[in-house]
Amino acid sequence: MAADTGRIREKIREVSEGKQITIMHLCGTHEDTVSKYNLRSMLPENVRLVAGPGCPVCIIPDTDLQKVFHLIEKRDVVLTTFGDMARVPFQNRSLFYYRSRGKDVRVVYSVFDAVEIARKTKKDVVFFGIGFETTMPSIAVAVKDSPENFYVYSAHRYFIPAIEAIIKGKMKIDAFINPGHVSTIVGVKAYERYRKYGIPMTIAGFEPQDVMLAVYMLVRAVAENRAEVFNEYTRAVKYEGNVMAQKVMDEVFSAGSGEWRGFGEIPGTGVSLRKEYQDRDAEVAFEDIFSDFQPTEDPRKRKCRCGEVLKGLINPDECSLYMTACTPRNPVGPCMVSFEGTCAIWAKYGIR
Repeated sequence: MAADTGRIREKIREVSEGKQITIMHLCGTHEDTVSKYNLRSMLPENVRLVAGPGCPVCIIPDTDLQKVFHLIEKRDVVLTTFGDMARVPFQNRSLFYYRSRGKDVRVVYSVFDAVEIARKTKKDVVFFGIGFETTMPSIAVAVKDSPENFYVYSAHRYFIPAIEAIIKGKMKIDAFINPGHVSTIVGVKAYERYRKYGIPMTIAGFEPQDVMLAVYMLVRAVAENRAEVFNEYTRAVKYEGNVMAQKVMDEVFSAGSGEWRGFGEIPGTGVSLRKEYQDRDAEVAFEDIFSDFQPTEDPRKRKCRCGEVLKGLINPDECSLYMTACTPRNPVGPCMVSFEGTCAIWAKYGIR
Protein backbone atom coordinates (compact mmCIF):
# COMPACT_ATOMS: atom_id res chain seq x y z
CA MET A 1 0.00 0.00 0.00
CA ALA A 2 2.77 2.46 0.97
CA ALA A 3 4.56 2.04 -2.36
CA ASP A 4 1.37 2.51 -4.38
CA THR A 5 0.19 5.58 -2.48
CA GLY A 6 3.72 7.00 -2.53
CA ARG A 7 3.83 6.89 -6.31
CA ILE A 8 0.38 8.44 -6.55
CA ARG A 9 1.42 11.14 -4.07
CA GLU A 10 4.32 12.16 -6.27
CA LYS A 11 2.00 12.34 -9.27
CA ILE A 12 -0.40 14.55 -7.32
CA ARG A 13 2.45 16.86 -6.32
CA GLU A 14 3.71 17.01 -9.89
CA VAL A 15 0.31 17.68 -11.51
CA SER A 16 -1.00 20.20 -8.95
CA GLU A 17 1.94 22.54 -9.67
CA GLY A 18 1.34 24.69 -6.63
CA LYS A 19 -2.33 25.37 -7.41
CA GLN A 20 -4.57 25.76 -4.37
CA ILE A 21 -7.13 22.96 -4.78
CA THR A 22 -9.93 22.03 -2.38
CA ILE A 23 -11.52 18.61 -2.84
CA MET A 24 -14.61 17.55 -0.90
CA HIS A 25 -15.50 13.90 -0.45
CA LEU A 26 -19.16 13.00 0.03
CA CYS A 27 -19.03 9.75 1.98
CA GLY A 28 -18.46 8.97 5.64
CA THR A 29 -16.67 5.74 4.77
CA HIS A 30 -14.21 7.73 2.67
CA GLU A 31 -13.48 9.87 5.73
CA ASP A 32 -12.77 6.72 7.72
CA THR A 33 -10.25 5.61 5.07
CA VAL A 34 -8.67 9.07 4.89
CA SER A 35 -8.32 9.31 8.67
CA LYS A 36 -7.29 5.71 9.33
CA TYR A 37 -4.42 5.86 6.84
CA ASN A 38 -3.64 9.54 7.48
CA LEU A 39 -3.95 10.27 3.78
CA ARG A 40 -4.12 14.04 4.30
CA SER A 41 -0.50 13.96 5.43
CA MET A 42 0.43 12.43 2.07
CA LEU A 43 -1.01 15.32 0.08
CA PRO A 44 0.95 18.47 -0.80
CA GLU A 45 0.02 21.51 1.28
CA ASN A 46 -1.72 23.12 -1.68
CA VAL A 47 -4.21 20.21 -2.01
CA ARG A 48 -6.86 20.22 0.70
CA LEU A 49 -9.25 17.29 1.28
CA VAL A 50 -12.36 18.10 3.33
CA ALA A 51 -15.31 16.00 4.50
CA GLY A 52 -18.83 16.80 3.34
CA PRO A 53 -22.34 15.67 4.35
CA GLY A 54 -21.81 11.98 3.67
CA CYS A 55 -23.33 10.72 6.93
CA PRO A 56 -27.09 9.97 6.72
CA VAL A 57 -27.50 9.92 10.51
CA CYS A 58 -25.72 13.26 10.87
CA ILE A 59 -27.77 15.22 8.35
CA ILE A 60 -31.18 14.27 9.81
CA PRO A 61 -32.58 17.32 11.67
CA ASP A 62 -33.58 17.12 15.32
CA THR A 63 -37.21 17.61 14.30
CA ASP A 64 -37.42 14.05 12.94
CA LEU A 65 -35.92 12.63 16.12
CA GLN A 66 -38.32 14.65 18.27
CA LYS A 67 -41.30 13.41 16.25
CA VAL A 68 -40.27 9.80 16.80
CA PHE A 69 -39.87 10.53 20.53
CA HIS A 70 -43.34 12.09 20.49
CA LEU A 71 -44.82 9.01 18.82
CA ILE A 72 -43.44 6.48 21.30
CA GLU A 73 -44.44 8.70 24.21
CA LYS A 74 -48.04 8.82 22.99
CA ARG A 75 -48.55 5.36 21.45
CA ASP A 76 -47.54 1.85 22.48
CA VAL A 77 -45.65 0.76 19.37
CA VAL A 78 -42.56 -1.29 18.66
CA LEU A 79 -39.99 1.24 17.41
CA THR A 80 -37.22 -0.26 15.29
CA THR A 81 -34.16 1.45 13.85
CA PHE A 82 -30.42 1.11 13.30
CA GLY A 83 -28.03 1.22 16.26
CA ASP A 84 -26.31 4.54 15.60
CA MET A 85 -29.66 6.34 15.17
CA ALA A 86 -30.76 4.97 18.54
CA ARG A 87 -27.84 6.79 20.22
CA VAL A 88 -28.43 10.28 18.80
CA PRO A 89 -29.27 12.56 21.76
CA PHE A 90 -31.78 15.36 22.16
CA GLN A 91 -32.34 17.06 25.52
CA ASN A 92 -30.40 14.27 27.23
CA ARG A 93 -32.70 11.65 25.74
CA SER A 94 -32.22 9.09 22.99
CA LEU A 95 -34.10 6.05 21.79
CA PHE A 96 -31.93 3.98 24.11
CA TYR A 97 -33.09 6.25 26.93
CA TYR A 98 -36.70 5.42 26.09
CA ARG A 99 -35.85 1.72 25.99
CA SER A 100 -34.42 2.01 29.51
CA ARG A 101 -37.76 3.52 30.51
CA GLY A 102 -39.71 0.53 29.28
CA LYS A 103 -40.53 1.58 25.73
CA ASP A 104 -40.27 -1.19 23.14
CA VAL A 105 -37.31 0.11 21.14
CA ARG A 106 -35.37 -2.49 19.16
CA VAL A 107 -32.17 -2.17 17.17
CA VAL A 108 -32.26 -4.04 13.86
CA TYR A 109 -29.57 -4.75 11.29
CA SER A 110 -32.00 -4.73 8.37
CA VAL A 111 -35.48 -3.42 7.63
CA PHE A 112 -36.44 -7.05 6.99
CA ASP A 113 -35.74 -7.76 10.68
CA ALA A 114 -38.37 -5.12 11.49
CA VAL A 115 -40.84 -6.71 9.05
CA GLU A 116 -40.29 -10.08 10.71
CA ILE A 117 -40.99 -8.53 14.12
CA ALA A 118 -44.26 -7.16 12.72
CA ARG A 119 -45.24 -10.62 11.48
CA LYS A 120 -44.76 -12.05 15.00
CA THR A 121 -46.67 -9.41 17.00
CA LYS A 122 -50.09 -7.82 17.00
CA LYS A 123 -48.62 -4.46 18.01
CA ASP A 124 -47.90 -1.74 15.48
CA VAL A 125 -44.26 -1.80 14.38
CA VAL A 126 -42.63 1.43 13.17
CA PHE A 127 -39.32 1.41 11.34
CA PHE A 128 -37.45 4.72 11.77
CA GLY A 129 -35.82 4.72 8.36
CA ILE A 130 -32.68 6.70 7.56
CA GLY A 131 -30.20 6.60 4.73
CA PHE A 132 -29.54 7.72 1.18
CA GLU A 133 -30.15 5.87 -2.09
CA THR A 134 -27.98 3.02 -0.77
CA THR A 135 -30.55 1.76 1.75
CA MET A 136 -33.78 2.98 0.15
CA PRO A 137 -34.25 0.08 -2.31
CA SER A 138 -34.41 -2.48 0.52
CA ILE A 139 -36.90 -0.27 2.40
CA ALA A 140 -39.03 -0.08 -0.75
CA VAL A 141 -39.03 -3.87 -1.14
CA ALA A 142 -40.03 -4.25 2.52
CA VAL A 143 -42.89 -1.79 2.13
CA LYS A 144 -44.24 -3.68 -0.89
CA ASP A 145 -44.36 -6.96 1.07
CA SER A 146 -45.17 -6.01 4.65
CA PRO A 147 -47.98 -6.90 7.07
CA GLU A 148 -50.71 -4.41 7.94
CA ASN A 149 -49.11 -3.50 11.27
CA PHE A 150 -45.80 -2.40 9.71
CA TYR A 151 -45.07 1.31 9.13
CA VAL A 152 -42.11 3.40 8.01
CA TYR A 153 -41.22 6.79 9.42
CA SER A 154 -39.18 8.02 6.46
CA ALA A 155 -36.22 10.21 7.34
CA HIS A 156 -34.44 9.11 4.17
CA ARG A 157 -32.91 11.66 1.84
CA TYR A 158 -32.10 11.61 -1.86
CA PHE A 159 -28.41 12.52 -1.94
CA ILE A 160 -27.84 13.49 -5.55
CA PRO A 161 -29.95 16.72 -5.57
CA ALA A 162 -28.10 17.91 -2.45
CA ILE A 163 -24.85 18.30 -4.38
CA GLU A 164 -26.22 21.45 -5.98
CA ALA A 165 -26.76 22.99 -2.53
CA ILE A 166 -23.14 22.19 -1.66
CA ILE A 167 -21.90 23.77 -4.89
CA LYS A 168 -23.91 26.94 -4.22
CA GLY A 169 -22.82 27.16 -0.57
CA LYS A 170 -20.16 29.31 1.07
CA MET A 171 -17.43 26.70 0.62
CA LYS A 172 -15.52 26.97 -2.66
CA ILE A 173 -15.07 23.42 -3.92
CA ASP A 174 -12.76 22.71 -6.86
CA ALA A 175 -13.62 19.00 -7.18
CA PHE A 176 -15.69 16.23 -5.57
CA ILE A 177 -15.05 12.63 -4.62
CA ASN A 178 -18.51 11.15 -5.01
CA PRO A 179 -19.87 8.46 -2.67
CA GLY A 180 -19.09 4.88 -3.62
CA HIS A 181 -22.08 3.16 -2.01
CA VAL A 182 -24.68 5.61 -3.32
CA SER A 183 -23.10 5.47 -6.76
CA THR A 184 -23.57 1.69 -7.02
CA ILE A 185 -27.30 2.45 -7.06
CA VAL A 186 -27.54 5.70 -9.03
CA GLY A 187 -24.64 5.12 -11.45
CA VAL A 188 -22.31 7.57 -13.13
CA LYS A 189 -25.16 9.08 -15.14
CA ALA A 190 -26.74 10.63 -12.03
CA TYR A 191 -23.91 13.17 -11.80
CA GLU A 192 -23.93 14.28 -15.44
CA ARG A 193 -26.30 17.14 -14.56
CA TYR A 194 -23.49 18.88 -12.67
CA ARG A 195 -21.12 19.22 -15.62
CA LYS A 196 -22.59 22.69 -16.17
CA TYR A 197 -20.87 23.95 -13.01
CA GLY A 198 -17.41 23.16 -14.35
CA ILE A 199 -16.43 21.05 -11.33
CA PRO A 200 -14.83 17.63 -11.93
CA MET A 201 -16.07 14.62 -9.96
CA THR A 202 -14.70 11.13 -9.37
CA ILE A 203 -16.55 8.15 -7.93
CA ALA A 204 -14.11 6.31 -5.68
CA GLY A 205 -13.78 3.01 -3.86
CA PHE A 206 -12.75 2.67 -0.24
CA GLU A 207 -9.19 1.40 -0.21
CA PRO A 208 -6.48 4.03 0.44
CA GLN A 209 -5.23 3.55 -3.11
CA ASP A 210 -8.76 4.26 -4.39
CA VAL A 211 -8.93 7.57 -2.56
CA MET A 212 -5.42 8.68 -3.54
CA LEU A 213 -6.05 7.74 -7.17
CA ALA A 214 -9.33 9.71 -7.08
CA VAL A 215 -7.46 12.74 -5.75
CA TYR A 216 -4.90 12.42 -8.55
CA MET A 217 -7.63 12.15 -11.20
CA LEU A 218 -9.31 15.28 -9.84
CA VAL A 219 -6.13 17.33 -9.44
CA ARG A 220 -5.23 16.48 -13.01
CA ALA A 221 -8.75 17.40 -14.20
CA VAL A 222 -8.56 20.75 -12.41
CA ALA A 223 -5.13 21.45 -13.94
CA GLU A 224 -6.45 20.60 -17.41
CA ASN A 225 -9.76 22.43 -16.86
CA ARG A 226 -11.80 19.28 -17.53
CA ALA A 227 -15.21 19.25 -15.83
CA GLU A 228 -15.86 15.54 -16.27
CA VAL A 229 -17.41 12.77 -14.20
CA PHE A 230 -14.82 10.02 -13.71
CA ASN A 231 -15.35 6.53 -12.33
CA GLU A 232 -12.40 5.14 -10.37
CA TYR A 233 -14.68 2.52 -8.73
CA THR A 234 -15.33 0.59 -11.95
CA ARG A 235 -15.33 -2.76 -10.13
CA ALA A 236 -18.66 -1.85 -8.49
CA VAL A 237 -20.20 1.16 -10.24
CA LYS A 238 -21.69 1.07 -13.73
CA TYR A 239 -22.74 4.03 -15.86
CA GLU A 240 -26.45 3.24 -15.57
CA GLY A 241 -26.21 2.08 -11.92
CA ASN A 242 -28.52 -0.58 -10.48
CA VAL A 243 -31.59 -0.20 -12.68
CA MET A 244 -33.74 -2.64 -10.70
CA ALA A 245 -33.01 -0.82 -7.45
CA GLN A 246 -33.86 2.50 -9.06
CA LYS A 247 -37.14 1.07 -10.34
CA VAL A 248 -38.34 -0.20 -6.97
CA MET A 249 -37.39 3.12 -5.32
CA ASP A 250 -39.41 5.03 -7.89
CA GLU A 251 -42.39 2.72 -7.40
CA VAL A 252 -42.57 3.29 -3.64
CA PHE A 253 -41.04 6.72 -2.94
CA SER A 254 -41.59 10.25 -4.20
CA ALA A 255 -39.34 13.28 -3.80
CA GLY A 256 -40.09 16.59 -2.14
CA SER A 257 -38.31 19.19 -0.07
CA GLY A 258 -36.18 17.79 2.75
CA GLU A 259 -34.39 19.43 5.66
CA TRP A 260 -30.67 18.77 6.19
CA ARG A 261 -28.71 19.65 9.30
CA GLY A 262 -26.59 22.70 8.52
CA PHE A 263 -28.17 23.25 5.09
CA GLY A 264 -31.86 23.81 5.79
CA GLU A 265 -34.44 22.78 3.21
CA ILE A 266 -33.06 21.26 -0.01
CA PRO A 267 -35.54 20.72 -2.87
CA GLY A 268 -35.87 17.23 -4.28
CA THR A 269 -34.18 15.46 -1.36
CA GLY A 270 -37.12 14.66 0.93
CA VAL A 271 -38.47 11.11 0.69
CA SER A 272 -42.10 10.19 1.29
CA LEU A 273 -44.18 7.15 0.39
CA ARG A 274 -46.31 7.41 -2.73
CA LYS A 275 -50.09 7.62 -2.40
CA GLU A 276 -50.62 3.92 -3.08
CA TYR A 277 -48.35 3.06 -0.12
CA GLN A 278 -49.43 5.75 2.33
CA ASP A 279 -51.13 3.14 4.51
CA ARG A 280 -47.55 2.14 5.43
CA ASP A 281 -46.47 5.75 6.12
CA ALA A 282 -46.17 6.34 9.89
CA GLU A 283 -46.75 10.08 9.55
CA VAL A 284 -50.06 9.39 7.79
CA ALA A 285 -51.13 6.41 9.89
CA PHE A 286 -50.46 8.25 13.17
CA GLU A 287 -51.57 11.66 11.98
CA ASP A 288 -53.65 12.14 15.12
CA ILE A 289 -50.57 11.63 17.28
CA PHE A 290 -48.50 14.16 15.35
CA SER A 291 -51.27 16.78 15.24
CA ASP A 292 -50.16 18.35 18.54
CA PHE A 293 -46.41 17.97 17.98
CA GLN A 294 -44.33 21.09 18.65
CA PRO A 295 -40.55 21.07 18.08
CA THR A 296 -38.31 22.49 20.80
CA GLU A 297 -34.64 23.42 21.19
CA ASP A 298 -31.85 21.56 22.95
CA PRO A 299 -29.71 24.10 24.88
CA ARG A 300 -26.76 21.64 24.86
CA LYS A 301 -26.60 21.89 21.09
CA ARG A 302 -26.29 25.68 20.85
CA LYS A 303 -22.50 25.38 20.67
CA CYS A 304 -22.52 22.22 18.56
CA ARG A 305 -21.04 22.95 15.13
CA CYS A 306 -21.99 19.67 13.48
CA GLY A 307 -23.75 21.58 10.68
CA GLU A 308 -20.56 23.46 9.82
CA VAL A 309 -18.57 20.21 9.82
CA LEU A 310 -21.08 18.71 7.39
CA LYS A 311 -20.68 21.71 5.07
CA GLY A 312 -16.89 21.43 5.17
CA LEU A 313 -16.53 24.88 6.72
CA ILE A 314 -14.63 23.64 9.78
CA ASN A 315 -12.78 20.55 10.97
CA PRO A 316 -14.13 18.75 14.05
CA ASP A 317 -11.34 20.06 16.30
CA GLU A 318 -12.41 23.64 15.53
CA CYS A 319 -15.60 23.03 17.54
CA SER A 320 -15.12 23.97 21.19
CA LEU A 321 -17.10 20.89 22.29
CA TYR A 322 -14.90 18.40 20.43
CA MET A 323 -13.45 15.85 22.90
CA THR A 324 -14.38 18.10 25.84
CA ALA A 325 -18.15 18.27 26.36
CA CYS A 326 -18.75 16.10 23.28
CA THR A 327 -17.10 12.68 23.19
CA PRO A 328 -18.04 9.29 21.71
CA ARG A 329 -19.24 8.14 25.15
CA ASN A 330 -21.18 11.36 25.80
CA PRO A 331 -22.05 12.85 22.40
CA VAL A 332 -23.81 16.15 21.92
CA GLY A 333 -24.30 16.12 18.17
CA PRO A 334 -24.86 13.25 15.72
CA CYS A 335 -21.47 13.84 14.06
CA MET A 336 -19.98 12.29 17.21
CA VAL A 337 -22.46 9.38 17.22
CA SER A 338 -22.53 7.74 13.82
CA PHE A 339 -19.66 5.56 12.64
CA GLU A 340 -19.84 7.67 9.46
CA GLY A 341 -19.74 10.97 11.38
CA THR A 342 -16.57 13.00 10.86
CA CYS A 343 -16.27 13.92 14.55
CA ALA A 344 -16.63 10.28 15.64
CA ILE A 345 -14.05 9.18 13.06
CA TRP A 346 -11.54 11.83 14.14
CA ALA A 347 -12.08 10.86 17.78
CA LYS A 348 -11.59 7.15 16.95
CA TYR A 349 -8.22 7.82 15.36
CA GLY A 350 -7.13 10.45 17.88
CA ILE A 351 -6.97 13.33 15.41
CA ARG A 352 -6.44 16.87 16.68
